[in-house]
Amino acid sequence: MPQTQKTTLSAAIRQRQREGRFPVISEVKVRSDKQGDLLRGRDPVAFARDMAGCPVAGISVVTEPTHFGGHMDLLRAVAAAVDLPILHKDFITSERQVEASAEAGASALLLIAALLDIPRLTRLIDTARACGLETLVEAHTLAEVQQIAHLPFDLMGINNRDITRFEVDDNDVANTEALAGHCRGRRILISESAISSPEHVRRAGRGGADAVLVGTAVLQAADTRAFLDQLTAVGWPA
Repeated sequence: MPQTQKTTLSAAIRQRQREGRFPVISEVKVRSDKQGDLLRGRDPVAFARDMAGCPVAGISVVTEPTHFGGHMDLLRAVAAAVDLPILHKDFITSERQVEASAEAGASALLLIAALLDIPRLTRLIDTARACGLETLVEAHTLAEVQQIAHLPFDLMGINNRDITRFEVDDNDVANTEALAGHCRGRRILISESAISSPEHVRRAGRGGADAVLVGTAVLQAADTRAFLDQLTAVGWPA
């Protein structure tokens, strides 16, 4: 299908809130070190289209190849197939990766504070803005939240798992509950990872999150649409 101009991820999250739904970003991820094969023979583009039929705020696509089995062609295919904003997730460390993200059709991209010093993070944020991309900057610790607070990024992410361990740790939304109150400003706050139930969504929302990013749990759900409907039906405010 031809590419159309998509709304930003920020705008889509606010729209879901106005509709009284809790904003959910659902994910296409091929595999994980902890859970193994997540697609289980499904076509990832068809899976993305199925999720896009639910009232989610956007779709995340993981392109990291070694630990998560992704690739840039997956991002291109999903971005071309759905009208929702697309969040590109990878270990992005270079300006060229940012430019490739925009060329592939992403609306926003993830930058991970644990992997980037402040000068490089600043350059990548600037490059993303020049390419028309929003930036979701992710922290996992209070020190990281404080280090990035002054930077001009668009969305704040709190990862409930330690991405430097490739999401093999067992956590819940307690990290969001602990850190959300330390996030300054009016940026949209997204709770990421370890979310697998409506109760997790409620806890994240009451803790201060404006949206949640749900990866493995949606891929493992017996009924994708029913699961996503349950999460968005938590409502806004949670």
